[in-house]
Amino acid sequence: MKPAVYPSLSGKKVLVTGGATGVGAALVEGFARQGSRVAFVDIDEAAGRELAARIDRTTFIPCDLRDTGAIVAAAKSAESALDGVDILLNNAASDDRHTLDEVTPAYWDERIATNLRHLFFVAQAVVPAMRAAGGGAIVNFGSISWHLGLPDLVVYQTAKAGIEGLTRGLARELGRDNIRVTTIVPGSVQTPRQAKWYTPEGEDKIVAAQCLNDRIQPADVAALALFLASDDARLCTGHEYFVDAGWR
Repeated sequence: MKPAVYPSLSGKKVLVTGGATGVGAALVEGFARQGSRVAFVDIDEAAGRELAARIDRTTFIPCDLRDTGAIVAAAKSAESALDGVDILLNNAASDDRHTLDEVTPAYWDERIATNLRHLFFVAQAVVPAMRAAGGGAIVNFGSISWHLGLPDLVVYQTAKAGIEGLTRGLARELGRDNIRVTTIVPGSVQTPRQAKWYTPEGEDKIVAAQCLNDRIQPADVAALALFLASDDARLCTGHEYFVDAGWR
């Protein structure tokens, strides 16, 4: 399959959170292939530096997104490296499993900071640059998990459900600034991290629950992000878009 080319993405200044591995790395690669200039942040410094060394037109910025001060600093570094930000891909997350009884107030706060809070504050940090440029696109990343009500993920699913509300609110708040805000809802994406959660039998159950037989790859999610960030999606905002092979 020959990937789509979006002329409107050439030269765009793109910031990706959680860009070192998995779906995030596919986003970095996909936008770089379109001719975009890409900065990405991640807590995994080794993987981030390796990816930046491998892909031209990319800048890696180490950042712990649970720290709001670090978020502001990273956003400034990205704007400096790129001379602005046109597109934000709010991808970073961690879907660690947990039972109801294991959740403490401290764990709750840390998981919400990891999976929800930073999306708002990264957006807040880059919106002035988008306004100055006359517009932009923010693509948030949700999860199929809360739509399905999967087990051992209650705090994660709470955060991911909140992302869709955040998207609606930001889209209304920023629409008159010509800033579009959407959410991508991936299904079960086949990454090394996800492989540790599923046995071969579990993989078979996922495919059986989907309408389509193929397993979703990071590049499939990136393909939707490229469209939503491009001018081809100029009137797409305030909604979520699924790439889940029909796993509902």
